[in-house]
Amino acid sequence: MTPPVAALLPERPRCDETPAWAALQRHFNGAGRRFELLPAFAADGERFAHFSQDAAGVFADLSKNLIDRDGEVLLLQLARECGVEAHRDALFAGALANPTENRSVMHFLLRNRPQVSANAEYDAPENVAPEFEAVLAERGRMLAFAEAVRADDGITDIVNIGIGGSDLGPQMAVLALDAFAHPGKRFHFVSNVDGDELAGVLKRLEPRRTLFLVASKTFTTLETMANAQSAKAWFTAGGGTDVARHFVALSTNVEATREFGITTSFAFWDWVGGRYSLWSAIGLVLAIAVGAERFCELLAGAHEMDGHFRSAPLETNLPVRLALLDVWYRNFFGFGSRCVSPYSSALRRLPAYLQQLEMESNGKRVDLRGRPLPFATAPVVWGEPGTNGQHAYFQMLHQGTSVVPVEFIAVRQPAHGLPGHHTALLANALAQANALMIGKADAGGHRDFPGNRPSSFFILDALTPRTLGALLALYEHRVFVMGSLWGLNSFDQFGVELGKVLAKDIAPRLASGDTHGVDPSTAGLLSRLKGG
Repeated sequence: MTPPVAALLPERPRCDETPAWAALQRHFNGAGRRFELLPAFAADGERFAHFSQDAAGVFADLSKNLIDRDGEVLLLQLARECGVEAHRDALFAGALANPTENRSVMHFLLRNRPQVSANAEYDAPENVAPEFEAVLAERGRMLAFAEAVRADDGITDIVNIGIGGSDLGPQMAVLALDAFAHPGKRFHFVSNVDGDELAGVLKRLEPRRTLFLVASKTFTTLETMANAQSAKAWFTAGGGTDVARHFVALSTNVEATREFGITTSFAFWDWVGGRYSLWSAIGLVLAIAVGAERFCELLAGAHEMDGHFRSAPLETNLPVRLALLDVWYRNFFGFGSRCVSPYSSALRRLPAYLQQLEMESNGKRVDLRGRPLPFATAPVVWGEPGTNGQHAYFQMLHQGTSVVPVEFIAVRQPAHGLPGHHTALLANALAQANALMIGKADAGGHRDFPGNRPSSFFILDALTPRTLGALLALYEHRVFVMGSLWGLNSFDQFGVELGKVLAKDIAPRLASGDTHGVDPSTAGLLSRLKGG
């Protein structure tokens, strides 16, 4: 399916080429680097109200970040001088937002008109109307298939085989929405080419009761196809004969899927990047888990956040405010990482999902014109669910030599009914954020906590398909704004390719032992692995 002819992105300056950047540097050198949270709260009784807001069902408290109102004004000016609003509008108009690969970026279309009913309001850009109709048609096919699988008592296990965005997004979402999942189905995810992962899943399954979803846009991804071929061999060795019933493809390469023996496939488009593909056919495993209606609620939550991002003024535009803080911390304070700590076991795969979303998008060293960037870009994103993290890395967050901004994510209403647990969980989240800020003086001794360590706090009323969709879209738009400010292309990922190319040369050497033309270290490792 060919995307419409796309307009070029508007010309805009890079962040360090603006007057606001120089003003921010002066502000940082003055009040910024000496900013203290406790005196700021004491001096400004409205600090919490000013630095917190709701957006599409996500509440964010940004008041415990190292920024004052003057600095915020300068950051907002930076966004205006960098043309963030025009860049955003161009994205939603179908502009060529990925120029290095000559592609538009329109994953937002996948969650447009999110209702199951066809009577919902149409609000896609006019120039992509034909493409949008194809999106709706393919979504309808996918959701109908998902409902058929949910009703099929003969299928008890669904195995999603993918990697990167074809695994991280679906796996994260299925785990997050387990409270809504079909009680008669079990869901499994295989991504690693390490056979231990696939073998560990298959030993618990029966071929006649298993459905495999093979997720690869080109149907050539090395890891995915290796796992798919092994799964097919296991299926036939176990007496399976109807490959067409037990294997489904999420791919655009229909010829290759047919050669594999697959007759049911669902497509997505060149303008859907892997890390933005949960909303497409790649989300089939989630649609099977929670059903068509709730999958559309996920789309609705994301669509609502899209609307907020498109229409809210910069001062109250949550993705913009978060991205500006990211630039403030990365480029002025020099903070090299950010911790994401969801106080929800259901969100335990969210940090891994965000690692790809952010570091694959903005882990770049040149700008859109190919010029080396003179400043740092994507920080390292990492984390684990609370309260587990408190007994692992929180020691470093509180008393280590590096300052790491932390993002707490809490859910007000739990999905379970176990008494006492949720109160203890929320109390720990609030206490950790408070402790990072206030610290504890001990005359420089072992029990001294410096405090003044920044954090943001997000609250969802409940973890539902709608609120999860809004939260994920919030992070997507935040990453886009960061890339826009840094003047880079957030939508290519050439850094993923080099290692894969080299692996194709190295693989036969592991069998032959040939080390001609490789560096001495690789030659030594090849010899060691071959047993020489």
